[in-house]
Amino acid sequence: MASEITTPTTQSLTDDYNIDNIKKSNVVVESEYSKVKPYQCTVCLKDFSQNSKLARHMRTHTGEKPHQCSECDKAFSQRSVLVIHMRTHTGEKPYKCLECLKDFKQKSNLVSHMRTHTGDKPHQCSVCPKAFYTSHDLISHERIHTGERPYRCPECLRDFTQKSNLVSHMKTHTGDKPYHCSVCLKDFKSRDYLVPHMRTHTGEKPYQCSECLKEFRHNANLVTHMRIHTGAKPFKCSVCLKEFRQKANLVTHLRIHTGEKPYQCPVCFKGFALKSSLVKHSRVHTRVRPHLCSLCLKDFTSKDSLATHMVIHTGETLHQCSMCVKKFKKQSNLERHMRRHNTVPSILKNFR
Repeated sequence: MASEITTPTTQSLTDDYNIDNIKKSNVVVESEYSKVKPYQCTVCLKDFSQNSKLARHMRTHTGEKPHQCSECDKAFSQRSVLVIHMRTHTGEKPYKCLECLKDFKQKSNLVSHMRTHTGDKPHQCSVCPKAFYTSHDLISHERIHTGERPYRCPECLRDFTQKSNLVSHMKTHTGDKPYHCSVCLKDFKSRDYLVPHMRTHTGEKPYQCSECLKEFRHNANLVTHMRIHTGAKPFKCSVCLKEFRQKANLVTHLRIHTGEKPYQCPVCFKGFALKSSLVKHSRVHTRVRPHLCSLCLKDFTSKDSLATHMVIHTGETLHQCSMCVKKFKKQSNLERHMRRHNTVPSILKNFR
């Protein structure tokens, strides 16, 4: 009798086949499949491996934000971004640095922070030698070279290089100061202002100069101070090409060329280029004389007036400006002052 021919069942095939080989083949298939991107965005033509990824991407074009925060009115295009945002309400910081034990809301922030310990700065500026820990810091820095200020205040139309600067600035219009000092109850627009302020109470100065060991409360002050050692003057006047260590000094200097006097006396309406000049002038009206001679106890409205008076006691020679009769102890200070008159002193008038 002819032998019976049987067809193997699906179950028997599965039993006979090595399950490990099935797993390995699945990995290969998935890997190969991930390279295939059959779903294309009709707006920007970007390709995606999965329809769900395309759907999520389309929200960048439509502006759709289906994921709503239950605590505030913010909405997000992706659920993962909502999860991160919720930590601003809960205070949760699940990512911890094993070096300094600092906590972070996002894993990406921890990765960037770790570079402060390793010294790794993988993001290099293409214009100058500066390098940065994060691509975000590099993008912000490059705007110094390009002049780009993409964030505009809708109230006063002032432009900013960083979104965080715009957010802080907007509080000058709203008057919002949600951060409170627990010691003196002073209010601040942002945590970035509150943290340095707290150091005035604690005396903490965490930023130290590696050259002279001088300590500072603010990192920005250390950066500015370091230019004394390096001689760097990165802020140049576009009119006379004079260079400055600080941007604030350049802004003040430019008023020599523009004639701008933004500080006005509320009593007599006289205008001043410097806030400090307005403060000194206001003492004419208030009769406040905070500068006291330690020898004869005579008081003066300004430090300059006191210095001039001290010559009576010391016999020291002063240098007088021929344009406004202001007096200086050092000739170099007079020469620097004379540049405000947009000239070089031809005669240095000394007197006793």
